[in-house]
Amino acid sequence: MRTLLAGNWKMNGLHASLAEIRALIRSISERPAADIIICPPATLIAEAARTVRSAPIEIGGQDCHAESSGAFTGDISAEMLRDAGATAVIVGHSERRQCHGETNRIVAAKLTAASRAGLAPILCIGESEAQRDRGEAISAVRRQLSESMDAKFKPVELVVAYEPVWAIGTGRTPKPQEIVQMHEAVRAVLIERLGQEGAQIRILYGGSVKPDNAGEILSLPGVGGALIGGASLKAPDFLSILQAIPSR
Repeated sequence: MRTLLAGNWKMNGLHASLAEIRALIRSISERPAADIIICPPATLIAEAARTVRSAPIEIGGQDCHAESSGAFTGDISAEMLRDAGATAVIVGHSERRQCHGETNRIVAAKLTAASRAGLAPILCIGESEAQRDRGEAISAVRRQLSESMDAKFKPVELVVAYEPVWAIGTGRTPKPQEIVQMHEAVRAVLIERLGQEGAQIRILYGGSVKPDNAGEILSLPGVGGALIGGASLKAPDFLSILQAIPSR
C-alpha cells in the first residue's frame, strides 16, 4: 500500500499560490515516493486541477455539503467539487467540527455524499486534549469514527486521518507509541465495520507534521501517510516531507 501525503491549505492561498504546486510538479518524478493530494481553497480548485492535469498529483476539496444541490448559500456540493476537477475531499476536520458545530451525524452524511459523487473521502477523527488527559482518547476516537460512518456507507477509496485536536498547529505531537496505539484502534474499528475492506484503508497521521518529524512519524507501523497543514503551503517543505518517507 503506497504512502499518501495530503496537503490541507485551509483558508490560505490566492492565485499566486498556484506557483507552489507548479514548483512541486517540477521537483517530483513521474512516480514519486507517495500518492499526493493537495486540497487548496475552493476558489483555486478548478485551476489547480488544470495545473496538475499531466502530473502525479490529485486535487481535493476541504469540505462538501451533504446534498447535491439546493438552497444552501455559500456551500459546495461534492458533485460541484468533482465537476471542478477534484478527486477527493476532506470531511469532518476538527476545525469544521469545532467552528461550525458539525456533529458525527453531519459528517456521516458528507461522507456518503463524497462517495456518491465519486470523490475519495478523507475522514478526519481525533480526540481533544481534555479527552486525552482523562484517559478517554481511544474510546473517544473509536466512537467518533463509528458514528461518522453511516450504517449503509460503502467506501470508495476511503482514507481515515487521525488528528489529535491538541496537536493541530501547536507544534506538539503525541509520542510515537501513542500514535501506533491509536492507529491500531482505528484499524480495529474499520475491520469491525467494513470487514476485509477495512484492512486495506490507509490511515494517515495529522497534527503538526513537519520536515523534521515526518521521517519518524511515517516510519511507524500502521501509519499510511500524513495529512499536512502549514507545511503543505510551501513546495520546499512539502518536498522535504516527501523525501523523508522511509523505504518499505
